[in-house]
Amino acid sequence: MQSTEPTWIDLPTVGFDLETTGRDPRTARIVTAALIIVNGRGEELQRREWLVDPGVEIPQQAADVHGITTEKARAEGRPAAEAVAEISAALAEISEAELPLVAFNGAYDFTVMAYERERHGVRSPELRPIIDPFILQKHVDKYRKGKKTLTALCESYGISLENAHTAADDALAAVHLARALGHKFSQIQMPAAELHPRQVAWAREQAADFQAYKRRTDPSATVEGGWPTYEGSPS
Repeated sequence: MQSTEPTWIDLPTVGFDLETTGRDPRTARIVTAALIIVNGRGEELQRREWLVDPGVEIPQQAADVHGITTEKARAEGRPAAEAVAEISAALAEISEAELPLVAFNGAYDFTVMAYERERHGVRSPELRPIIDPFILQKHVDKYRKGKKTLTALCESYGISLENAHTAADDALAAVHLARALGHKFSQIQMPAAELHPRQVAWAREQAADFQAYKRRTDPSATVEGGWPTYEGSPS
């Protein structure tokens, strides 16, 4: 029987994004973070942003992506321990309020958060429900060709993303992308609490399929399938 509870699409949601020092979420440190509250009509209600001194050098390759250099982070950023505690507390408040957290390729961001909390001795409850348009798109529109980056998908779905790789703009774009997918594909029109565990399974299936594809040319290839954090991440 189909649930009679309201779906997540027309309810308030919170976009979340991090920009970091690198691609490996187990070692990457937070440089910027953003939380954007959006109402059921897609209108921004509130935003919180953090600029963080990660305590390590920001590689030039990462700075070229998000525009934050080591010098800027050290001069203007919050100490990492303070910022991680604040971001974790804000995420916990959102989860306790049962507001869906929207994050594109969220397994990266939430794995970064898990390891940052471990480094700085910060505790946080399990975050849910989470909505990940990266996972949703691959499930409902699996035969779409082309790149599956946030920028490419926003272009495909007619969503404005002027400043890609800034945490606030990426977080807001992720919300709009998730809503666009939700309105277009009826199979994800359900309460967020029901959608969350389905994404866990979908992410595992998607990773297994991609791993099988990669092993055609590289028998040792592995693809991480843990969601919303990588397998083995700190609790």
